Amino acid sequence: QVQLVESGGGLVQPGGSLRLSCAASGSIFRINAMGWYRQAPGKQREWVATVGFGGITNYADSVKGRFTISRDNAKNTVYLQMSSLKPEDTGVYYCNKVPPERGGYWGQGTQVTVSS
Repeated sequence: QVQLVESGGGLVQPGGSLRLSCAASGSIFRINAMGWYRQAPGKQREWVATVGFGGITNYADSVKGRFTISRDNAKNTVYLQMSSLKPEDTGVYYCNKVPPERGGYWGQGTQVTVSS
């Protein structure tokens, strides 16, 4: 059974930090590249960052230098450390494999709100 459970979101002031976590079932986590995605109000979901099974990372230009993605293969968990947060980082954050399956499963996500 596929399961993705995101957590760690919240309300933070501009310039602040948050750490997101995603617990993934073994079937989706094993050997797959995993990523974080986000969906801002009124916009389509967009890719944010990827971490390969061996730890190689890649980031969207909008978050490069501010966000750090990592994974713990023993715990089937993916993390996203976010710093220097901006209001435009506001949205619901999801994790999934990279690339995600068309029409495939998505978790409930975790809300991140950056506001003063």
